[in-house]
Amino acid sequence: MAQGAKPGEGGHLPGKKVYPWIAEVRQSTPGIGLISPPPHHDIYSIEDLAELIFDLKNANPNARVSVKLVSEAGVGTIATGVAKGAADKILISGHNGGSGAAPRDSIWHAGLPLELGIAEAQQTLLQNGLRSRVVLEADGKLMDGKDVAVACLLGAEEFGFATMPLIAMGCLMQRDCQQDTCPAGIATQNCRLRKCFRGKPEHVVNFMLFVAEQLREVMASLGFRTVDEMVGHPECLRQVEVPGNWKANLLDLSSVLANGECEFGAHIPGAAGRHFLPQMKYDVELEKSLDSTLFLPMTEQARKHMKPVRFRADIANVNRCVGTILGAAVTKAHPEGLPDGSVTVDCEGSAGQSFGAFIPKGVTLNVTGDANDYFGKGLSGGILSVHPSEDATYKFDENTIVGNVAFFGATSGRGFVNGLAGQRFGVRNSGATIVVEGVGNHGCEYMTGGTALILGEVGLNFAAGMTGGVAYVYDEYGTLESRCNMGSVKLEVPTEAEIELIHSLIEEHVGYTQSPRGIKMLYRFEAMKQHFVKVIPVEYERVLQIVAAAEAEGKSHEEALEEAYEIVGKGRQ
Repeated sequence: MAQGAKPGEGGHLPGKKVYPWIAEVRQSTPGIGLISPPPHHDIYSIEDLAELIFDLKNANPNARVSVKLVSEAGVGTIATGVAKGAADKILISGHNGGSGAAPRDSIWHAGLPLELGIAEAQQTLLQNGLRSRVVLEADGKLMDGKDVAVACLLGAEEFGFATMPLIAMGCLMQRDCQQDTCPAGIATQNCRLRKCFRGKPEHVVNFMLFVAEQLREVMASLGFRTVDEMVGHPECLRQVEVPGNWKANLLDLSSVLANGECEFGAHIPGAAGRHFLPQMKYDVELEKSLDSTLFLPMTEQARKHMKPVRFRADIANVNRCVGTILGAAVTKAHPEGLPDGSVTVDCEGSAGQSFGAFIPKGVTLNVTGDANDYFGKGLSGGILSVHPSEDATYKFDENTIVGNVAFFGATSGRGFVNGLAGQRFGVRNSGATIVVEGVGNHGCEYMTGGTALILGEVGLNFAAGMTGGVAYVYDEYGTLESRCNMGSVKLEVPTEAEIELIHSLIEEHVGYTQSPRGIKMLYRFEAMKQHFVKVIPVEYERVLQIVAAAEAEGKSHEEALEEAYEIVGKGRQ
């Protein structure tokens, strides 16, 4: 949720570090900087976080879901909510960590010490009877076995190391990690500098062995045989006076060294477990989901023998994350996905949250009705469509048919929405093609790839932070410029080729949703096409032009991308 060294701030990967191979992995554009937004646009409450945890467990039931929190006042209350949201692990991050990529003011002046956050989280979880349900991890410049012992006594049972292993591998702490000039060859993609790297796995292993040995010595001196025995025993710690520092000696750390009792001195029932117990872990009951009871049995032949299958299903808003377990099973059996049309499910009703989240290529889910928030989250090659039922009495293109955060983080695939979408539509889309008839505020924010076709009006702050991909907006009333965030994009008239693309997408949209608005646009396309406006990031267009010119000279696509990086990325230096 945040980083201890820079709470409340997003990360920034400068364009000169976005090499072509980095851009390929991150599904972005070479030479164009990447911004990790400080707000998580799919998480605005503890319930949203619980939904994300549920989504991830559907996507991979065997994975441990860890939630990272910053050490700060009140982190115990947040940790309690995270535990109730069925997270497997809570990581409390102290303020002492951070590399040179974090702002220096944040490194030195933001966040709180790890010990305060761990103590508060441990005590609050104990008082609410939740400590045994979740693993508690600590990180934030743990340096040696003594630091591990202190964190363990305050309540942590797992420990994260970053700075010290870097030092063991040769890091010189130049604190210029974002410059791509690391003299040790660690924080760089520069091939010449990478040759300077002298680190070996044995160096880190040796360091960790010394940490473990020092921890063993501390445990032996306190009489503990295992780490589990040692967890949550702050009575073994005491505050010491600092000679010559009268201000430090005024600190009262009694609340940090409390042992998890409530203010009246009595333990709350169920709070006796001071560390994680596997048998107490929350069960999200995935075996009772619609995917497990219906979708998996019905698609067995398609997954095993690649025989196309199509069936219908009734859904309700209590059916969350429909299609995700099916998608995970398809991906496990066929990592590259199935041929299009292999699995088609026609759903009827009101889809719950995260409908079609993460579905891969070969899976098509159609909804007759409407859908809640997170529709198509993380779409990964599949096809989604939603349209109102035939007996609906409202105008489709004037009413919201899907909730907020639709197609959040989509990487590939296609989506068609016969109606309006809520706020934060298509945020961080990096490769999907999506068609919708109108969106709320913050549409296509932080988009890095893909295509968005909006057949109606957009809300405020459209295309903020957009660094890749193209959006086409039907701007009948000329309001787009006033609602678009022009910080990184510009508005253009689509070319003839792009007008043909728009026409074909509307045809596909009508084919999936029978959209009345789409049918009208096709019928009157020659008169209406003049109202389409192209929204494209300035630097992204420049890269496309460089790549097109290089390919026209006979260069391969990879060579063209390398040339674009040299001009756009390294041109910033």
